[in-house]
Amino acid sequence: MTALALVRHGQSQWNLENRFTGWVDVPLTPKGEDEARKAGQLLAACGHEFDQAYTSLQTRAIRTLWLALAEMNEVWLPVAKDYRLNERHYGALTGLNKAETAKKHGDEQVHIWRRSYDIPPPPMEWDNPLNPCLDRRYAHVSREALPVAESLKMTLERVLPYWESTIEPNLANGRNTLISAHGNSLRALVKRLFNVPDADIVNVEIPTGNPLLITLAPNSLDIQSARYLDENRASALPVIQ
Repeated sequence: MTALALVRHGQSQWNLENRFTGWVDVPLTPKGEDEARKAGQLLAACGHEFDQAYTSLQTRAIRTLWLALAEMNEVWLPVAKDYRLNERHYGALTGLNKAETAKKHGDEQVHIWRRSYDIPPPPMEWDNPLNPCLDRRYAHVSREALPVAESLKMTLERVLPYWESTIEPNLANGRNTLISAHGNSLRALVKRLFNVPDADIVNVEIPTGNPLLITLAPNSLDIQSARYLDENRASALPVIQ
């Protein structure tokens, strides 16, 4: 069996403040750091030794990975970082309080922006100081490839080419893999792995800091089992299609 572990980063400061975060680089809270350490402890006890790790270019996911690997005594693992594993870009909503935005625009409109599969929020202006085109870490990415707003569908279209070209071949070769990323970039991977329909994926929740451990058949991506390691904080798993 080949093991794939998906870990959503621990609670961030803007999670705590109920703000749309997206591509803004915010730190973990102390609770988030504890969640990351607990994720590492759960992974250390899961019965699999990992061969490689992947994460985004955002500090909350990177630090979650660091803290987890330290608990696993596997900080030496090769780690690849790529912007295509970043969180969904929330466009002009970035930085806004979710409850206050709902009061201004209405619950129904905000629900559409947050939970529809293919409707993005309003775009971020190019001169917005939070625009990733102004962030040095994305200097190697063409302006055309940098989002100004994304739906879940657009996020999936960003994530999947990296999955297919880089992560999937290593899994198919039997390399146990750990991915520390974000709610929506991981949701995109779950959609692919479990063949979740468009209408259902928006309701899939991935808890912070609780590893989803998936075992795959040898030399394939056929799922044999899937479970959250902390049963007390587990969300419902998609049905394997």
